[in-house]
Amino acid sequence: MCGIVGVLNLHEPQPIRETVVPQMLGMIRHRGPDEFGIYRDEWVNLGNARLSIIDLSGGQQPICNEDETLWIVFNGEIFNYVELRPQLEALGHRFSTNCDTEVILHLYEEYGADCLNYLNGQFAIAIWDTRQRSLFLARDRLGIRPLFYTLCQGQLIFGSEIKTILAHPRVCATIDPAALTQVFTFWTVLTPHTIFQDIDSLSPGHYLHVQDGQLNIQPYWELDFTPEASRRTPQDYLDEFEQLLIDSTLIRLRADVPVGAYLSGGLDSSTTTAIIRQYAQNSLETFSIAFSDPEFDESEFQRRMADILGTNHRVVYCTHTDISRLFPEVIWHTETPTLRTAPAPMFMLSRLVRDSSLKVVLTGEGADEFLGGYDIFKEMAIRRFWAKQPDSQWRPLLLKRLYPEISRLSRTSEAFVQAFFKKNLTDTKSPFYSHIIRWSNTARLQRLLVSKPEVGLLEWAEQLVPLQSNFSSWSPLAQAQYLEIVTFMSPYLLSSQGDRMAMANSVEGRFPFLDYRVVEFGDRLPSNLKLRGLREKWLLRQLSRKLLPPDIWQRRKRPYRAPIHRSFFHQDTPDYVWELLSEDAVRASGLFNPLAVNQLVRKAQSGSPLGEVDDMAIAGVLSTQLVEQQFVKDFNSRLSILNSSDRVKVIDRKLEGIH
Repeated sequence: MCGIVGVLNLHEPQPIRETVVPQMLGMIRHRGPDEFGIYRDEWVNLGNARLSIIDLSGGQQPICNEDETLWIVFNGEIFNYVELRPQLEALGHRFSTNCDTEVILHLYEEYGADCLNYLNGQFAIAIWDTRQRSLFLARDRLGIRPLFYTLCQGQLIFGSEIKTILAHPRVCATIDPAALTQVFTFWTVLTPHTIFQDIDSLSPGHYLHVQDGQLNIQPYWELDFTPEASRRTPQDYLDEFEQLLIDSTLIRLRADVPVGAYLSGGLDSSTTTAIIRQYAQNSLETFSIAFSDPEFDESEFQRRMADILGTNHRVVYCTHTDISRLFPEVIWHTETPTLRTAPAPMFMLSRLVRDSSLKVVLTGEGADEFLGGYDIFKEMAIRRFWAKQPDSQWRPLLLKRLYPEISRLSRTSEAFVQAFFKKNLTDTKSPFYSHIIRWSNTARLQRLLVSKPEVGLLEWAEQLVPLQSNFSSWSPLAQAQYLEIVTFMSPYLLSSQGDRMAMANSVEGRFPFLDYRVVEFGDRLPSNLKLRGLREKWLLRQLSRKLLPPDIWQRRKRPYRAPIHRSFFHQDTPDYVWELLSEDAVRASGLFNPLAVNQLVRKAQSGSPLGEVDDMAIAGVLSTQLVEQQFVKDFNSRLSILNSSDRVKVIDRKLEGIH
C-alpha cells in the first residue's frame, strides 16, 4: 500500500521545479513511510510513497519495463499477481522484481487499458509511456483506493490525497458551496466532485488517458444487477458463495508481513475471521473498538468471538473526549466535511494496529451493500408493501418490527413517525424511491447553509446520481443497493471511514466482500437470497451457520455509529469547538447562517435530547469549519517535504542516472 503523485505537462515541456514532487510526497508520508521514489523527465514527474508489504527489498517504485519505455507508480495491492505473472512470462515478459506492481506494468504493455479487466485488487495506478508521451491513470472497480486530479495552467496534477494537489505551488483550495450542499443532503460529495472547486476524483471503475493534451475518461467496469437467466437452487448459490468468499479471504492474506483482522462482533467480520482461522492461520491478531457510551458499545460480542476463535485480541477504548480531541486530525485526513464522528474511533483502531507492529488488516466492509444488510433496504420493502394499500392501518405497523423504538413512543409521536415514512409513499416508480426518506430528512440541514440548490430534491438527484442504462429493469432491492453503493459506500464509507482512517496510521485495509467476483455474484443473486422478509443477508447467514455460534449468526444487524453532540459538548470541550462555532468564525467562513448555527449550538449546550438530524448538523458544521481552517486558511503552515534522512530513489531521465 502506498500513495502516488504526479505532474504532467499537457501541451509542451515546461520546467517542473525539483521540489514540487518531494513536497507533494511529504504531504502523504503517512501513506508510505518506508521509502520514496521519483521519476522525472521534461514532460512528467511521478512520485510514490511506499508502505512495504510485498517484495520488501525489491519492490521500490517507480518501476520500468525491460526497455524503460514504461514507468509505473502504484497505490494498492493486486491479489492475483501470483497467477498473472507466469502467464506474462509465457508471453515473453521478463521481470526484475517479485512484486505485484511490475505485474501491472507488463499487463499494460501487453493489453493496454484492457489490463484492468485482469486485475483482482484495490488500486490507483499511474503509467507513463515515454514513446507515446501518454499518461494512464486508473482506479479500482469500487473506489477502495482514492485518486484525485486537477487541471492548472497547462498541467495535470494528481495524487492519492487532495493535500498532495494543494501542495503544488499553483493550486489553492476553495470550498465549493454546491458540493457542501451535497454533503448536507446525501451525506457526502458525490463522485466525481470533491468539496474543493476544480479538484475532481477519478470515478471508481474508470481510467483516464492523456495524450497530446487531451483527456479521455472511460469506464472499464460497472455495477450490473441483472439477475441470471437460469434459476438455481439456494444450495447451489450457497455452495458457490462459500467457495468465492473463502478464496477472496485467503488471497487477501498474501503479504510478506503479518496480517491481522478487525473483529467488530457482527456477522461480516466474524465470518471472514473465522475463515482465516479455519483455513489459513493458527494464530491471528484481531482488533476492535469499545465505547465508554453503552449506546454504541459492542465489546461483549467482540470478546465472545475472540474467545471462540482463539485470536490474540486487542481493544481500543473510545470516550467522548477522545472523539472531540482527535476530530481535527481526523478531518485533516478525510479532507472533506462529514456528518458523522464514526471516522474518529476508526482512526484510533488503526493506530492500535500500527502500535501493535502490523501493517495489514482484513475487514468486513461490503457485505451489507451487496448482500442486503442495511435497514434502508427493509424500510424500502415495507413502504412498497404499504403503498399497495396506502390507507391500511396495519401495514405501517411493520415499521415497529424494523425500528422497535417506535413502539416506545406516545400515540401522537407514533402518528408523526408514520406520517414521516408516508412521504412520497405511492411514488414507487421513482428511481430514488428507496432513498427519498433519508435524503429528504438530511436535506432539512440545508436551513443552515447560505447556498442551496435551485431545484427540487428529486430533480437535483437526477442531475447528480448517474444511473446505469438498465437500472429500471432491476428489482427494487437492486435499485436500492445501487444507490447505496454509488452515493454512500464508494464516496464516504470506503474513503472517510475506510482508506483515510487506516492510511492515516500507515495501515492497509483489505476487504474480502469487495472482491469483484463476490460483488458480481451478489449483484446477480435473487433478491430473496439477500433480503427474505425482514431478515437481512440471508445467504451469508446460511454460510455463517457453519462457522459461528447461533447468537452471532442470528444476531440482528447493528449499524456502526459513534456519539456526536455528547462528544463535543461536555466538561472538557476543546477550545477549537467554541472558536469554530462562534458567530464571528461562522460569519467569516461565509458558508453558514450564523443565527441558525447559534441556535443549534445553544440547543446542544442545553443538554436537551438531540434528534439525528441535529446531531448530524453539529458534525457537519464543525467539520466544514475545520476543512475551511485547515485547507483554505492554514494549509501552507502544514506543508512538509522529503529530507535527507528519507530513503529516496530518484530517476532523472535527463541525467540518465539513479541517485
